[in-house]
Amino acid sequence: MSKPLILIPPSEGKPSGGEGWPWLETDHFFKDLQGPRLEVIKALKKSMKEAEVNRSKLLGVKGKKVGEATKANLNVDKSATMPAIERYTGVLYDALSYSSLPASLQKKIDDQVVIFSGLWGALKPKDLIPDYKLKMGAKLPHLGVLSRFWKPHLTSVLRSSNTKFVWDLLPGEHSAGWDPLIAERRIRVKFLDDIVKNGKQQLVSVSHWNKLLKGALVQYVIENQLLDPSGLTNFSHPEGYVFAPELSITSGNTIDIALVSKK
Repeated sequence: MSKPLILIPPSEGKPSGGEGWPWLETDHFFKDLQGPRLEVIKALKKSMKEAEVNRSKLLGVKGKKVGEATKANLNVDKSATMPAIERYTGVLYDALSYSSLPASLQKKIDDQVVIFSGLWGALKPKDLIPDYKLKMGAKLPHLGVLSRFWKPHLTSVLRSSNTKFVWDLLPGEHSAGWDPLIAERRIRVKFLDDIVKNGKQQLVSVSHWNKLLKGALVQYVIENQLLDPSGLTNFSHPEGYVFAPELSITSGNTIDIALVSKK
């Protein structure tokens, strides 16, 4: 029986610490990514010895956060770990509310969700990882932009996985890290507000709450094992967004769909 695969980004927010062994002593799902991960870590550690202004630009942080991120990255091989689903604490993960879900639904999420990461490439929710700081759009010496570096590796491991029906909930820089042509069907989602502006009805993309909205969508897709957008007909998002099939656009194997909320 076919099952949907859901691709989601990591989060900027991450707690420090953990109780697991260092990541090199743990067993990750995508074993073929071990070599590329070591390449990225080597390049990242080298970059962490550069001037603060360069590290700030690379990591996208300022002030004391540069020092904190530098320390985390230099210690990434020996730091304690925790499951990725617990390490990432951003709004998408808060909305997903993994820890509050029934064990049966958690198991499906563990099996069918893949997290794209600038440092790790791709992760399963239960993979153990330490605290770190590195975006998929970062450019490392000798490796270049990480989405380009990861693309052949992630395409290869995803091709070996269940990529017949893929819900691509990744932002642009992460989505550039794989070749969607390996999927039979790729579904992308955008959230729109139906508003009146200057006396005219307009559909406006939601940006700030995008990740929050996707968290509830992940739950629904997994719970109902949706292989097609038509399965969203009965979906009512907690924030009032509903599937608008008339806005769907198909191009090749990709279906772009919209969930709309009236303001």
